[in-house]
Amino acid sequence: MTKGFLAVVLHAHLPFVRHPEHEDSLEERWFYDAITQCYLPLLFMMEELTAEGIDFRFTLSITPTLGSMLSDSLLLSRYCRRLDSLIELGEQEITRTVSPPELQKLARLYRDSLLRARTAFVERYHGDLLAEFFSWQEKKKIEIIAGCATHGYLPLLAVDRAAVYSQIKTGIDWYRQVSHRQPTGFWLPECGFYPGVDALLHDEGILYTFNETHGVTRAIPRPRFGVYAPVVCPSGLAVFGRDPDSSRQVWSSGEGYPGDPDYREYYRDIGHDLDPEYLKPYIHRDGIRVDTGYKYYRITGQGLEKELYDPEKAAAKADLHARDFLNKKEGQIQEIAPHMDRSPIIVAPFDAELFGHWWHEGLSWLGALFRNAARRPDSLRLVTIPEYLAENPADQVAMPAAASWGKNGFHQTWLNPANDWIYPHLHRAVSVMGDLLDRFPDPPQLTHRALAQAARELLLAQASDWPFMIHGGTTVEYAEQRLKRHLARFLRLSEMIAAGEIDELWLTRIEEQENIFPDVDYRTFGR
Repeated sequence: MTKGFLAVVLHAHLPFVRHPEHEDSLEERWFYDAITQCYLPLLFMMEELTAEGIDFRFTLSITPTLGSMLSDSLLLSRYCRRLDSLIELGEQEITRTVSPPELQKLARLYRDSLLRARTAFVERYHGDLLAEFFSWQEKKKIEIIAGCATHGYLPLLAVDRAAVYSQIKTGIDWYRQVSHRQPTGFWLPECGFYPGVDALLHDEGILYTFNETHGVTRAIPRPRFGVYAPVVCPSGLAVFGRDPDSSRQVWSSGEGYPGDPDYREYYRDIGHDLDPEYLKPYIHRDGIRVDTGYKYYRITGQGLEKELYDPEKAAAKADLHARDFLNKKEGQIQEIAPHMDRSPIIVAPFDAELFGHWWHEGLSWLGALFRNAARRPDSLRLVTIPEYLAENPADQVAMPAAASWGKNGFHQTWLNPANDWIYPHLHRAVSVMGDLLDRFPDPPQLTHRALAQAARELLLAQASDWPFMIHGGTTVEYAEQRLKRHLARFLRLSEMIAAGEIDELWLTRIEEQENIFPDVDYRTFGR
C-alpha cells in the first residue's frame, strides 16, 4: 500500500498580449520567451521521461489567455521570426566568444537549444503546442484543468455575481471548445477562494479546485487532516490545500532551491551587458535593451564577482535538490500517516513559468523529481487529482475560508492604495453590461457583435495581471494603459449600443485586434 501521494500542479498563465498595431512589441516577448524557456522544454521533458520508461504524473492548468495566444497565427509567426533572430545572434556569439573556451561552449549550447526549439516547434508540433499538451492528457500522463477567462481575481469581482459567473463560464466554455471534453478541475486565479465561488464551480460540473494553506486549515469546521486531505464544500466541490513546506523549499528567496550559487543567474544577460551597436539587430528596434537568453554567469553568491555558469554542475545540483525534496516529502508522510485514516496527499502547486524561465534549471529539477519518485513507489506515489479522488473519496465536509497565495495570504496584492481605483470602474461596467442585456434580449446582428466585443473588453479589463503589475511597480505604465484602453472601448461600445449608432468600421478594427473568445457568450453577464 502506498504510504502517501504527491500531486505536482503547474499553473501556466500569461495575460493576453497581442499587438498587431506594433511591429515589435516588448510585451509580446514575455510570450515568446515563455515558449522557448518553459513550454517547449516542458514538452521535451515529458518526451524524454517517456523514452526512458519513467511513469510520471502532474496537473497542468492552461489559462484561456495563454491558450488563445498559443493558437494565434500572428503571434506564432512572430515567434518564429524571434527564434531566427536569436539563432543568428548565437552564431555571432560563437564567433565573438573564442576565449575562454567555456564561454564559447555556453554560446554554442544556447544556439543549439534554440535550433532544437525551432525544429520541434515547426516540424514536429506544427506550431500547435496547445494540441500537443492535450495529447499528453489523452495519454493519461497529465491532467489539464480549466481556469477563468482572463484570470480575473474573483474575490474582488464578487460584488456582482455576474462578473464571477462570466469569468468562470467563459473559461470553461473555452476549455470545452479546444479539448472537446469537460474539465474535472479548475484553477482559481491567484488561488483566490471565497465562500460561494464553490457553488458556481460545482454547478458547471467542476469536481475540485485548490486553495492556499490557511484557506483550508481555517475552514469551518476545522478539518481533521489539515491540508493533507481535501475538504468538501456543502456544494459538493472538493478543495485541496497547498502544502506550505513544498512552497518554502522552492519559492523561498532565502532557503529555496533556485537561489543556489551553482544555478544560472537570471539577471545577467548579454542584452544588457554588451555594446548596443553589436546588439542592435537583436534587441528592440527603438534600442531598448531586452533579455536575449544568452546568460553566461552563475548566481555565485552575495557580493561576489560572478563566475561562469557550469551547466553540468548545475544539472547535478538539480538532481541533488530533487532527491532532497523527495526525502522531505517522505519525511512529512511518515510523520503524518500514523495520525490519519487514509494515505495523505501533498499538493505542491507552482507557477509553470518558474520552471525554465525564472529558474533555468527548474525543468531539470522537475525531471529529476519524476525520475527519483519512480524509484520509490511504495513510499510516495505521483498522482493527478482525479486519480487520487478515485481511490480516496473526499468526505470531510467543511467550508474553506477566503484566501489567496498573494502577499499576506489575502487580497492585499490586488487591492491596495496603488490599485484600488480600478474596482469601481470594473463594478460599474458589469452593471452597465447587465442594463444593456436587459434592453437588448434579442439584438440585430451588428448589435450582437458590439455586445460580444463589449464582453471581451470587459473580461480583458478584469484580468488580475493589471493590478498585480501596478502593485509590484513593474510595467506600471503598460498595465494602466491596457486597463484604461479596455474600459474606454467598453464605454464607447455601450454608448453606441444604447444609442443604436454603431461604428462598424471601428468595431471591425478592434474585433481584429482583441480577437480572443471569438464565440464569446456575452449573456453570461446577464442578471
